Amino acid sequence: MDNGRMPRIPLEDNFTDVIGKAQRGLKFTDTDLATKAGVSEADLAAVKGGEIRENTLLAVAPALGLERNALVALARREWYPEQPLFKRGFAMFNTAFEDMTVNSYLVWDSKTRLAAAFDTGASAVGMLDTIAAEHLTLRYIFLTHTHEDHIADLDRLAETKAEIWSSELEPLGRLGAKTFQENVHFHLGELALKTLFTWGHSPGQTSFYITGLSYPLAIVGDSLFASSMGGSATHYEFQLRNNRQKLLPLPADTVLACGHGPLTTLKQEKQHNPFLARRT
Repeated sequence: MDNGRMPRIPLEDNFTDVIGKAQRGLKFTDTDLATKAGVSEADLAAVKGGEIRENTLLAVAPALGLERNALVALARREWYPEQPLFKRGFAMFNTAFEDMTVNSYLVWDSKTRLAAAFDTGASAVGMLDTIAAEHLTLRYIFLTHTHEDHIADLDRLAETKAEIWSSELEPLGRLGAKTFQENVHFHLGELALKTLFTWGHSPGQTSFYITGLSYPLAIVGDSLFASSMGGSATHYEFQLRNNRQKLLPLPADTVLACGHGPLTTLKQEKQHNPFLARRT
């Protein structure tokens, strides 16, 4: 839907997903985690099965490097990110892919009508309709990463003849796609865009930091979700490090446009994301 006006999209992960991502990333067995947290394996199994046992959660969280109050709040379903509203130049698209939904985005300069797309989601039809309705020229198609759910309709979007770009760490290898390095700048009229390598979930996962809209904007793909982040069983420490080093220093009012789930802001994630909130 246009201009960031989206229905309430569920959070991508619940508290059991967060625990599972951290545990797999750290390569802890259940016995390892129960011992480190000082809880019984039965209590751990109950929590991992979806029971809200707060004392167990409070013990498990620090053992996994998670902020415990944020994890408990996620389990209680006490928080949902306040949604920013862009006055112009931004649209979010949420499309169904198999048993989940995936996001793609469109930004444009209001004066020149030049636009950039970020991923395609399962279908680019809504994006193409917005391009036509807003009388835009699609200049670039940027890929946060090349997992199938994010580029499922790339062939259709490529018919616009826009330049396709992906990370040099994860080249697309078709459709004449080009590759970028980190900290490369692109421009669309008054909009400025910088590439940030926030890899870990995939080899070339990239975030795009954009200025010139109603708020600073970071299109983060699967680097980060509201109250969670993209998982990785093999490069978890790098995903976590890159999120902390590349995304946390951005301005607090930066809107985070995630690959799944709702929009959020950096300020909110610093308070409510178990992976990123200050540990207590």
